[in-house]
Amino acid sequence: MARSWFREKPVAAEAVYGVVRFLTKPATRKKNMSEIPIDIYPAEVKQLLDAGSIVLIDCREQSEWDTANIKGAILMPISNWANEIEQLKQFEDQHIVVHCHHGGRSMRVTQWLRANGYPNTQNMSGGINAWSEQIDSNVPKY
Repeated sequence: MARSWFREKPVAAEAVYGVVRFLTKPATRKKNMSEIPIDIYPAEVKQLLDAGSIVLIDCREQSEWDTANIKGAILMPISNWANEIEQLKQFEDQHIVVHCHHGGRSMRVTQWLRANGYPNTQNMSGGINAWSEQIDSNVPKY
């Protein structure tokens, strides 16, 4: 069966026991002419962040953000994703990098974003833990 350029676009989302479930409707998929790798290393993120050419989204929870965060990142907790969908629209045509603690949650968010109209989204490998080890040791490890 040929691949369809249609996808499911979120209409709403709900968080149940920390798991986000998206309610969808059909919509037309945007083609991405230049596929970018799904993972990006912290050193590359640092360069892009310093140049102001990415939107860095932290999908961890508020308590984790309070413990450690990367200057310039935007907090959008995965548990509150239903309320973040509207805010994401402003970043639709931008290069987005998502991070969490070690990279698991941010990979799920990255995959969802790519499947739902944000093809220029990448996951920061190793999360904020790798950032602390490789880029800025002043960011606390927890």
